[in-house]
Amino acid sequence: QLQLVESGGGLVQAGGSLRLSCAASGRIINRYPMGWFRQAPGKEREFVAAITWSGSETSYADSVKGRFTISRDNGKNTVYLQMNSLKPEDTAVYFCAAVSRPDYSDSGTYYRNQASYGYWGQGTQVTVSS
Repeated sequence: QLQLVESGGGLVQAGGSLRLSCAASGRIINRYPMGWFRQAPGKEREFVAAITWSGSETSYADSVKGRFTISRDNGKNTVYLQMNSLKPEDTAVYFCAAVSRPDYSDSGTYYRNQASYGYWGQGTQVTVSS
């Protein structure tokens, strides 16, 4: 079974930066995208970013465009989320996930749907103070 472990979270001041890492272990049985989601206190978990297996295409939530960058290094079995210009509203638990079965229930953008992701990490806390 594929296992995902996030790291790199912490406490930073507004305007600061963090880089999250997601280390994968076990066999990767497909070449579907991987993504990052987050869940803020009192809110539902939401899509943040996704990246194809090759790394050639990426997708971002409007709230993080221009500030966050997703990347991957398949040789290291690791996906990254570089977060710059952090805001207090970015405070959340961040989860790494891997697509297992595409869900096309919302106009075919399966990589933005939580239902498409069958593998999840335990989450890492990001807290942005002001």
